[in-house]
Amino acid sequence: MQIHVVKRGDSIWQLANSYGVSVEMISDANQLQNPNALVVGQALIIPTSGRYHRIKQGDTLLKVSEYYQVTVESILRANQLRGNESIPIGYPLFIPTLARQKPVVDVSAYVDLNITGENSPQVLSEVAQYLTFVTIFSYELNADGTLTPINDQPTIEAAKNQNVAPLMVITNLKEGAFDTDIATTVLQSEDLQNKLLDEAISILDEKGYAGIDFDLEYLGAENREPYHQLLRKARTRLDEKNAYLSSALAPQTMEGMQGVLYEGHDYATQGEIVDFVFLMTYEWGWTGGPPMAVAPINQVRRVVEYASSVMPSNKIMLGIPLYGYDWTLPYVQGETRAKAIDHQDAIELAFKYQAEILFDEQAQSPYFNYWDEAGKQHEVWFEDARSIQAKFDLIKEFQLRGFFYWVLGWDFPQNWLLIEENFTVNKQA
Repeated sequence: MQIHVVKRGDSIWQLANSYGVSVEMISDANQLQNPNALVVGQALIIPTSGRYHRIKQGDTLLKVSEYYQVTVESILRANQLRGNESIPIGYPLFIPTLARQKPVVDVSAYVDLNITGENSPQVLSEVAQYLTFVTIFSYELNADGTLTPINDQPTIEAAKNQNVAPLMVITNLKEGAFDTDIATTVLQSEDLQNKLLDEAISILDEKGYAGIDFDLEYLGAENREPYHQLLRKARTRLDEKNAYLSSALAPQTMEGMQGVLYEGHDYATQGEIVDFVFLMTYEWGWTGGPPMAVAPINQVRRVVEYASSVMPSNKIMLGIPLYGYDWTLPYVQGETRAKAIDHQDAIELAFKYQAEILFDEQAQSPYFNYWDEAGKQHEVWFEDARSIQAKFDLIKEFQLRGFFYWVLGWDFPQNWLLIEENFTVNKQA
């Protein structure tokens, strides 16, 4: 597959002819609602079995073959050339893709039952072929050590039917926000820790979960060691059942970061205890903050560099958002609340308001501005094929265990095709 960024004057018919594929293939790959509605700056996935190289001044077949690491003979065959022709400047030379070994990775995705509800099994089924795990969000911890029940059985069954391993997620959420006091009450009591684990293991056995993911956030420094104690107990009990243990970690770039969000998460120690960690490498741009990329690659890289320096890379799952945000300007701290949107929403907005999509090279993220009917200016940041490919390249560079998505339910067709292009997804036996 190739990523093509739409230029002024491009049409889907012109692109199909140039890349030697059908209009339907491009339209289907990108789920274009209207093939005529291309946006300048829009990134499209072109489903080719190779790529095209536009001949430049000084190019020779040998130079081109060496650059793409394919043989001259394979290029000649693919383009039905004899080798003695004069190839003009600008000619689209097709470069065949050689069979290659793709990295095998684990892929997971969170499904939030509060968002997708009774549609969760269907939402999961649509992308199950690309997943190793599904993390079902969430069992909420109570101050007495119990867990609030959820209607997760249909989603568990949908996962198992499609060879996806379900993980139960335990959070310290209360009324939609992470609650430090609840976590402190339970973690500071050995009896309540044991009560929590007894109930969690009982649920795991009863419902057929493959493991437990602890997503306890905003713990503060006072709960760091008690959290380690809980995880070590969980490790011992889950080992007896041959079940997975994972934890979600706030994005840190160095040891000793200040703040209640960071101080309760010790990368090195949790990396020793659990099977793998979910690095929450998103929400730099967030609903209450100023406009910026949700997961800028320069910031994501800093987190990966630190994490891989204190824990094995094969325990790291990189977090990827399936959403972006639309901010109404001017941004006012404490007042402005951005609206969450997905990739398809962003493209529709850009087309509706005839906005050109730009690309921030440092963040490796697309963005655009538009004016609405009320005369208000907006700034939109979202994910596209280019930003996802940048994250996939980082995963390969650091040889991470894999990656995960927050959260299913957002529409982003290009993402799933890029998984096929870059990786072989590990499926549980």
